[in-house]
Amino acid sequence: MNPYTIFADIIAGRAPASVVYDDPDVLAFLDIRPVTPGHLLVVPKVVARNLAELDPALGGKLFQVGQRLAAALRESEVGCDGVNFFLADGVTAGQEVFHVHLHVIPRTPGDGFGLRARATSPQRADLDYLAGSIRGALSR
Repeated sequence: MNPYTIFADIIAGRAPASVVYDDPDVLAFLDIRPVTPGHLLVVPKVVARNLAELDPALGGKLFQVGQRLAAALRESEVGCDGVNFFLADGVTAGQEVFHVHLHVIPRTPGDGFGLRARATSPQRADLDYLAGSIRGALSR
């Protein structure tokens, strides 16, 4: 997989972006295909195609910056009532640009954006079995 993405050019200043936050580790800018007005992307400045390649401390910083941006969105002209965070990790999860990025999506009543899923009701034994499998994977 080619490690190049448009985010590399944005981070390097070779492509335009409407930047709202910039520090040595993280850059945040408005999405050019927003699902709601004020939709932001928060990206690490190092190349990480997926969460497995991202340093956990830097992943934490993405969410810290996202939290600050969520507060700023509420206080800005966007004036949203809520905020969704979304991070797609892998093709099946909907990832289209292969550079880790956190979507910070401002929400207002009737904005037309939402998560659509069909919840299930598994038995406790099935949940316990999966929990054990995941715990085991954590210890490897």
